Amino acid sequence: MNSIFFDLSFVEQVNSAVMSFVAKHGDAFHDVTKILLVQFLVPLEKFLVGLHPMAVLLVIAALAWHALRRWSVVLSLVAGLYLIGCFGLWDKLMQTLALMLVSTTLTVIIGLPMGIWMSTSPRLRKVLEPVLDVMQTLPTFVYLVPVLMLFGLGKVPAVLATVIYALPPLVRLTDLGIRQVDVEVVEASKSFGSTPWQLLKDVKLPLARPSIMAGLNQSVMMALAMVVIASMIGSRGLGEDVLSGINNMDMGRGLQGGFSIVILAVVIDRITQAYGKGRRERQALRNIKKGVPA
Repeated sequence: MNSIFFDLSFVEQVNSAVMSFVAKHGDAFHDVTKILLVQFLVPLEKFLVGLHPMAVLLVIAALAWHALRRWSVVLSLVAGLYLIGCFGLWDKLMQTLALMLVSTTLTVIIGLPMGIWMSTSPRLRKVLEPVLDVMQTLPTFVYLVPVLMLFGLGKVPAVLATVIYALPPLVRLTDLGIRQVDVEVVEASKSFGSTPWQLLKDVKLPLARPSIMAGLNQSVMMALAMVVIASMIGSRGLGEDVLSGINNMDMGRGLQGGFSIVILAVVIDRITQAYGKGRRERQALRNIKKGVPA
């Protein structure tokens, strides 16, 4: 019955190509791993774990207040993080936060310029859109295979797999936000003699900020979704407890780790969403809630 099918399997070809690539460039990837681990991840993780929990809570409270200006929400977010400490997971929270900060920084460094470039080049957009579609629809476990072959087990492959998974929303929404900037505003800026760099820096990026921040928010949420999967390849943090709960049928530990990830996601989501709104919009929303006419 199977004889009616042509043999189109590409398993051997892909494996051969990857093994050849690893043999030729393995040392370079090892150097990248060493730089990311020694220069960024480990120092940041040690710094965050070494901070007094009260200092971290105060910083989060200050950020939340600056973004939201509502004490009830600020206190609830800080209380949620305090609850994670009460679970005995504070150090793992800091490890997860370090992973998130490095992953998000790399995502912004790669995704923001790519989105800007994509918004100025229709040809590049036609090339990148199907690539971004594949990146968003490909199962997350598939990312781990090439990353593990190139970088081995540990925190660095977890960061890189997270970046790949979290990149598409930031690229897409940066591109969309810049393209949706009012043409009349752009033309007015050009008529006053703005250079392309000034036009981008002073007009397009500020007006596209809500869209860009929405992309960043989605990227952070997708990065958090990778926390448990990242723990499977040696990344420490809250995902480790969820994975341990699954492996050992320890429902309490898994639920506690999962609940902590949800709390962290809510804190990040509320703060980044608030910063995504313009200052006037935030003030208008606060006035509406206070009953003050706009």
